Amino acid sequence: MIEINRISKSYQMGDTAIHALSEVSLTIESGEFVAIMGPSGSGKSTLMHILGLLDVPDVEVASVENVGSYRLCGVEVSGLSEDRLAELRRKTIGFIFQQFNLLPRITATENVAVPLLYSESRIDYARARKLLEEVGLGSRLEHKTNELSGGQQQRVAIARSLINQPAIILADEPTGNLDSQSEHEIMAILTDLNRQGITVIIVTHEEEIGAHASRIIRMRDGKIQSDTRSRALPAHKVEPALATVRENGQNDSAQSPVGPSFFVEFMQYFIQGFRQLLSNKIRTALSMLGILIGVGAVVAVLALGTGAQQAIEAQLASLGSNLLVLRPGAQNIAGVFQSAGSATRLTLEDASAIQSQVTEAKEVAPAVNSRAQVAYGNKNWNTQVTGVTASYGQMHASEPVVGRFFTIEENLKRKRVAVIGMTLVRELFGDVNPIGEMLKIDRVNFLVIGVLPEKGANSFRDQDDVVIVPVLTAMKRLFGKTYVDYIEIEMKDAKSLDSASDSIKQVVLNRHRILPAQSEEAFQIRNMADIQEALASSSKTMSVLLSAIAAISLLVGGIGIMNIMLVSVTERTKEIGLRKAIGAKRWNILSQFLSEAIVVSTVGGVMGICLGWLVTVVLTIATGWNTTISIASVLLAFFFSATIGVVFGIYPATKASKLHPIVALRHE
Repeated sequence: MIEINRISKSYQMGDTAIHALSEVSLTIESGEFVAIMGPSGSGKSTLMHILGLLDVPDVEVASVENVGSYRLCGVEVSGLSEDRLAELRRKTIGFIFQQFNLLPRITATENVAVPLLYSESRIDYARARKLLEEVGLGSRLEHKTNELSGGQQQRVAIARSLINQPAIILADEPTGNLDSQSEHEIMAILTDLNRQGITVIIVTHEEEIGAHASRIIRMRDGKIQSDTRSRALPAHKVEPALATVRENGQNDSAQSPVGPSFFVEFMQYFIQGFRQLLSNKIRTALSMLGILIGVGAVVAVLALGTGAQQAIEAQLASLGSNLLVLRPGAQNIAGVFQSAGSATRLTLEDASAIQSQVTEAKEVAPAVNSRAQVAYGNKNWNTQVTGVTASYGQMHASEPVVGRFFTIEENLKRKRVAVIGMTLVRELFGDVNPIGEMLKIDRVNFLVIGVLPEKGANSFRDQDDVVIVPVLTAMKRLFGKTYVDYIEIEMKDAKSLDSASDSIKQVVLNRHRILPAQSEEAFQIRNMADIQEALASSSKTMSVLLSAIAAISLLVGGIGIMNIMLVSVTERTKEIGLRKAIGAKRWNILSQFLSEAIVVSTVGGVMGICLGWLVTVVLTIATGWNTTISIASVLLAFFFSATIGVVFGIYPATKASKLHPIVALRHE
């Protein structure tokens, strides 16, 4: 079963080389009960660590064949990788340590079942409970480590060593920390296991313990001094499990057996991660705090940004969508620009020509505007009076909320009807219903027929401080104008804005007989979509900027996670060594610690989302700001928090996975 040939092991202590083993050769057959004895420093523990694949012998160039060789169940293990050694340990060897090396804060059953995490698709707690009953701990199944005596803890360690049905049990001073009664009970269990065909190798310096073995190997100064057998070798055969080890372990390129599915395995790591983090609640909470604040800030800022953007879009909608605004140009005389309309003026006929000749145009609305004094009863107000056509309401999303808009017929007949904004309703009418009331505009009576929807103030003006009247009425009965101040053209779709702009310019140039070289001075065409896009872009830029600032706290939180995980790796170094001793590969350790980092970041992320929602609710109630939490912002914040956990958890997890088993087990 075990065959080693002239292996050596030395350690470097500063400038001094300590030779723990010196050309040791040994053969152990299946079913033997071997005691390796000797004083402290004789090399017996080092030999057991090499036999258990926890440590590796020195590699030296030698001319003699098989020098430094170690064959386990016929497999040469000296050249195998750490993961292949872990696989062989998991299949073949069960460990019993002097210090028990049980995981704290979990039950005896869970301790026994831990090796199954690395060998099977599920953790079989029923098998673990059965083994505990067999070693006499049926009444202590759900007790935690600190609730068990030393002898009971060693029994848990024995049950754990048997969970994967190993062919070899390696026990390092299994009774060293026990009283006499517990010592006899533990040795009786080991003797019984040997009778069942399991090869037992114990390391001890006590003669009464060695007397239980059928073979005693004595060591001193790193060499075997004697090898005596008190009982004959039992009849044995190579078990199927050992045959599998031989078949799969001939070279390092052999494929590992199919292990637990990724999902099931990772879920187990998450469960263990939760338990580990709950055992250090204050530290875990502090490490979550950075992520929590960062995610909460991102959600709140994005909610504010989205709400502000929606408010801007609502205001921009009042300006009209897919709109082109044609205005008269300003004449340049001796380097001085005159007022708009000094070069040329727009007319109602221009609007009709555009409507008939520009195929992309959906609606064309000439307009005039001016300031005027408005009065009702004993109240008066100076406001903006705009003369428009009947299509204005539809073009600007300004259909009256009360009453109606004027018609094409009313415009042609120059009816004195008006639609007013909410500012005028508040300032002039108060609690009186304005519909049907007479309003004086520059001492001319107008009948109020509608109230415009409230749009609020924008960066241009108060959009509710306005009176809308028919354009012909405004031109002929109010302002005495024969021209219009501007013409609004609504396109059928946004794609035709650029081409339509050229067509409109050409129509107007032809009508007014203006040379193309003078077109820039004669007319101006403003694209309202460009203004909307610029304002929307500014809003998005501010949201991104604020989110970037908020994301800094996520970065700080990630650094906190890395710090906590590095501390955790240092504190749990012996646990890492234990997990590797019972069969964990590098990927298993990496997944374990990475899952804990992800748990911190994801739980912190969920709590941060709740915090962000609470902040937006408070801001909405306290300030009246418009806030909107979108699914995209929540998913974005959660994704970043999880990513932070992965990114900042990789280094500590990788550091943990690279720890050598025996170095980790010896860590104080």
